[in-house]
Amino acid sequence: MSAEVWTLAEVRGGKIHPVSRELLAWGKELADALGAPLASVVVGSGIKEQSASLAAYGADKVYVADAPEFENFKADITSATLAEMIEKYKPSILIASATTQGRTVMPMLSSRIGCGLTADCTELAIDRESKRLIQTRPAIGGNVMADIKTKGRDPQMCTVRPKSKRPLSPDASRECETIEFAPKKELLESLVKFIKFEAEKSVGLPLQEAEIIVSGGKGMKNAKNFARLEELARLLGGSVGASRMAVDLGWAPYSAQVGLSGKSVTPRLYLAFGISGAVQHIAGMSGAETIVAVNQDPEAPIFRVADLAVQGDAMEMLGGLIEAVKKYKGLR
Repeated sequence: MSAEVWTLAEVRGGKIHPVSRELLAWGKELADALGAPLASVVVGSGIKEQSASLAAYGADKVYVADAPEFENFKADITSATLAEMIEKYKPSILIASATTQGRTVMPMLSSRIGCGLTADCTELAIDRESKRLIQTRPAIGGNVMADIKTKGRDPQMCTVRPKSKRPLSPDASRECETIEFAPKKELLESLVKFIKFEAEKSVGLPLQEAEIIVSGGKGMKNAKNFARLEELARLLGGSVGASRMAVDLGWAPYSAQVGLSGKSVTPRLYLAFGISGAVQHIAGMSGAETIVAVNQDPEAPIFRVADLAVQGDAMEMLGGLIEAVKKYKGLR
């Protein structure tokens, strides 16, 4: 049997974050292809009891590093602890999410243990002959997809974009082995001082957790018009997204950017107003269940991936939809 496939669970606010379940779905495919056990690694404070819940989503084992020092995320002590765990248990693959936590801790870990790291992968597979991990990610501005194999020592490490795969259906009957790891005292001495956590102010849920996204691009014409997207998002219980152009123009914060240089999203409904659909943007939202696009250009690339393509003025269509939703909800 091959060495274990690991996924790095995330802990936020003292709870295991749902992105941890998505990672197990990625890991399960690789573990099955290798005939290897699938394990999740949890680093946090007071999270031992929660860790067993990962069994329902595919984990055969859960490694838990539980200490008060992990109450607030600190990349230096987390990477040091993970390095010691890797040295002891020797996994073949380690997958993390390309969230703020993953994008911070994984490069530090890569440097610490001397392993390669591929960021923002969109596909993962096992090569039939070599049994090595094939990591696929966009390159050259998203115009090509590169297949990458990591040279050197294991584990082969990568990050995948959150919301790029749905979790496995939970099986409450599954159980897993829990292995507790006690970090050495010196590993818990951080150079970082935690001051406070300040939640991002935005309409609705964080973009990657939203089931409905109302997104806008340059076709919204100005910041005042762009702000009307928030009105529709509130009415629908959704969140506001943006193209890179809208962000560059200052109409939306970077946290709202959808695309290769922003966030990958897989909502149930993606409404795109005035977005032409550059390949980088489409790569970040094409996984939505239903895509509705409004654009004046009949040749807009986004129409190629849209389930419903509406040729027309974005502001006119947006205003009409807002009024229709208000009427439906009895607000008019």
